[in-house]
Amino acid sequence: MKVFFVMSLLFLIISTSCSSKKKSPVEVEWTKEKSMELNKTIALEEKVAIKLFLAQHSTWKMIETGSGLQYYIYEKGSGDMPKVGSVVEIEYSIKMLDGTLCYETAKDEVIVVVIDHSDVETGVQEGLKKMKVGDRAKMIIPSHLAHGLTGDLDKIKPLTPIIVDIYLNEIIK
Repeated sequence: MKVFFVMSLLFLIISTSCSSKKKSPVEVEWTKEKSMELNKTIALEEKVAIKLFLAQHSTWKMIETGSGLQYYIYEKGSGDMPKVGSVVEIEYSIKMLDGTLCYETAKDEVIVVVIDHSDVETGVQEGLKKMKVGDRAKMIIPSHLAHGLTGDLDKIKPLTPIIVDIYLNEIIK
């Protein structure tokens, strides 16, 4: 009797899930204007989150660039400034606005970056061009200059502004 009941139930499930009724897809009319409006909304929400964060960190004397990058050189070096194509060594940590540490260089480790010719965040590369060797800076990088719509597919979520604390150790060439 149990076998008959289970078989009947299984038949019922299969027959109802494979019905010939086709569901019509939901049609969404998406336009360039809607995309632009969505991007403006996302950028505004990030800007508000960044302003709220900075209100709690009033000692950070941030400079905002035209792209939306904000940086603050809190320890001055005296070396040269890198330019496009420069190969530099850096130390860094990356956090989210809530303070969650995502990445950092290990003790006595450096990362080599080719300015504007590497896969390092666009905002970091822009900020490095504002620094001199020996500078330490904090950067707040909006998502469109960091990891954008996808995040980094690991620790940084999509559409997440990040805080980078960076030290420009050396210009190699």
